[in-house]
Amino acid sequence: MIKTTAPFIGIPLHGRVSSFRRFSVGEYQQLIDIGILTENDDLELLDGHLVNKMSKNPAHDGTLNKVEKRLLKVLPEAWDTRNQSVLSLKTSQPEPDLAIVLVDPDNYTTRHPTPDDLGFVIEIANSTLNTDREDKSPIYAAALIPIYWIINVLDRQIEVYTDPDLTTPLPSYRTRTDYLPGQEIPLILDGQTIAQIPVADLLP
Repeated sequence: MIKTTAPFIGIPLHGRVSSFRRFSVGEYQQLIDIGILTENDDLELLDGHLVNKMSKNPAHDGTLNKVEKRLLKVLPEAWDTRNQSVLSLKTSQPEPDLAIVLVDPDNYTTRHPTPDDLGFVIEIANSTLNTDREDKSPIYAAALIPIYWIINVLDRQIEVYTDPDLTTPLPSYRTRTDYLPGQEIPLILDGQTIAQIPVADLLP
């Protein structure tokens, strides 16, 4: 297990596309509601920008399926998984590979989950490692999502980011801990360790 306490600071998305118009979450949702944007457009809103979602390959999808099945075995009844579904944040509506959310009486049929509903989020990084580290990490930290996992398929490790920090110019997580095959990763919800899961159970 490798643990660092230096701030993890990525490259701000808006710094690379500053000439493009930014959309609010409300505007983005309106584009969907009136049919200008549809599921076929394959976009997500990241820090006010419409960003193409990356195409997926068998390694990504197979790992996602494996991780979700493993987590469902240990999640308490009050928690559930959301698979590539929208989260509603202040300036973004990302669609993480998995989000661990509080169970909603209406099954989120009338709203998207917000940060108050979230235990942690997970991205499966096969061809998207830089995006997941540099673009999505600051977005999740800005929303004060307490824990962010990157399942790094390329390097065969799970990167766990904790302790969001809003005092830096770009929001970041203060701590990154890398878990390798042969180790166990703690599943933490509301500050409580629910289970210890072998890393090998979450990698392809």
